[in-house]
This record gives sequence, C-alpha cells and structure tokens, in this order.
Amino acid sequence: MGPRYLFDSVASTQSVAIDRARLGVPAMTRFVARRQTEGRGRLDHPWESPEGNLHLSVVVPEPARALALFPLAVGAELALGLEALYGLRTFLKWPNDLLVPRAGGPPAKLAGILVDRVEDPVHAGHLVVGIGVNVAAPRGSYPPELADRIAILSELVRPTPPLDDVETVAAASVDRAASLLRTAEGAERALDRCRRALYGVGRKVLVDGQPAGTLQALGDDGTLWVGDETSPVPVRAGDVTVVEGA
Repeated sequence: MGPRYLFDSVASTQSVAIDRARLGVPAMTRFVARRQTEGRGRLDHPWESPEGNLHLSVVVPEPARALALFPLAVGAELALGLEALYGLRTFLKWPNDLLVPRAGGPPAKLAGILVDRVEDPVHAGHLVVGIGVNVAAPRGSYPPELADRIAILSELVRPTPPLDDVETVAAASVDRAASLLRTAEGAERALDRCRRALYGVGRKVLVDGQPAGTLQALGDDGTLWVGDETSPVPVRAGDVTVVEGA
C-alpha cells in the first residue's frame, strides 16, 4: 500500500485525491476522512458522510482492460472481502453499489463506489477510486428519506467492525481489481465475479425512471443489457432500478 492521509473533515476525499494526483503521488495512495461536508456519488448525487463511516479515496494506475467494468470489479472484490471477514453476503447494483438483501423488502445500500479519471497531461493514466461504506454512523444521522434505505455494518455484524479493518478491506479491493484488469485472464475472472454477484438478473428494471424490460446480462465490457431475450439493448450510463416483486 502507498502513503495514507487522514483528515478530520474535508469537503470530499475524492476532490482532495484528484488534486493531489495531479501533482503526482505513488500508486495506492489513500485519502481518508472521518467526515465529509460535500461527499458526492455517481451522477453528482450527494453522498451522506456522517462520522463513523468509511470515506476513502485511492489513487491507482488505470488498468489496461475493461475500464467501464472497474467500479463493478472493485465492488465484487469488496463483497468478497466483507464476506471473508464477517460472513456478510452482499450483491452488486450496476454500476457501482453494494447491496444487502432484506427479508420482505428491497435490498439496502451498504456501500458506493465512484471512479474518476485524472485529467492531467503529466499524470494522466491514473484513476481515483472513492469508496463509501456505512460502518457505524447512527441511523438517525442520515436524512429521513435515506434512513430506511441503507444498511449499516454495525447493525449486521457483532462486534461493530473497526473502521481501520473496513478501510483495509476496501483499499485491498481496489488493488485486487486493478491487478485483475491488467491481464486478459484476470479480466475474465473479474467479469465472472461481477456476473455472479450482480443483482436483478431476470427481473424488470427501470432506466432513468422509465420501464426498460428485463435485466438480461452483464456484457464483457461492463455494459448492462436490458430488454427482451431476442433484442436486448445496451445501457452504458444512467440510473437503473430493479422493480421489486416483478
């Protein structure tokens, strides 16, 4: 692992990491904050970041293969790491969330992954991978509209997992995913892991709020294929929601 920088509070570890990466930092440099005031997720959605959770960004060289698959590959490795450490089964929501199943209801969001490319003429070819995991922040510290849609590790695992342990698992997931996607054989293994963990295959989905048919498969490059079996269409961007009970 590379150097580690810990902050009590920042606007966003992702923004700090991108700025530092433009100046040049070693591979696997980590930026961690106890809390974020302007955390962000995919599509610039806000990411609630109360103290007690993991807010991590890691700088990593861009893998040679299937860049669009990278967020899912990180998620699959994170899922494997959490299962190995805590016996917790999770699933992947395309393209970048980790879900925990719930009896009698939709799955709850445990973690999110955000990947930004460093756009700099000198240090291009590096990515900043942001990982947020709901570890131990009290449920009451979230806005009411989120409180019943999230999963929290401290409610699923006893004793409460130390933040340092979850950080180690998360950083290792970035390193493993990047290593897999450096070779054709590794990319195949990463793709297989993503497919096995993908949530919603065979279920009806909405894309950006509109009915889009059935989730058919995950393509080799990380594209989601939806529609009917004879003429599925690719989804490369957007918000995909599995219709529960369908």
